[in-house]
Amino acid sequence: MPKLRTLKPMVSTIKPMMSMPSKEKQRSDALPYRAWYKTAAWQRLRWDILARDFFTCQMPGCGRVEIDTSKLVADHRIPHRGDKALFWDRDNLQCLCKPCHDSLKQREEAASRAYSAGGHS
Repeated sequence: MPKLRTLKPMVSTIKPMMSMPSKEKQRSDALPYRAWYKTAAWQRLRWDILARDFFTCQMPGCGRVEIDTSKLVADHRIPHRGDKALFWDRDNLQCLCKPCHDSLKQREEAASRAYSAGGHS
């Protein structure tokens, strides 16, 4: 009868990978207001904004209507950067489709941050 070999345990190689903090975890720890997005109040407000805008992207030139709400974002027109009043302001929110939010809007905000960081007002 052939002898069975034992396999080396892989737990020791997995443990270091599990203990490494992810970028998302580091980001949420650094910015406490990120927890606001996980509240039931935010989920209700997000839904209200998507319905108010008829599930239609408000980015000029887009106008995409999306029935899959996971592909829509309740976007802050003016970045709140931790300002609680601005975060919860319904008039500061708009419905954007993910492609517009994740590309065009993010580039605009990054350019704005870079401009501000350069000492310009």
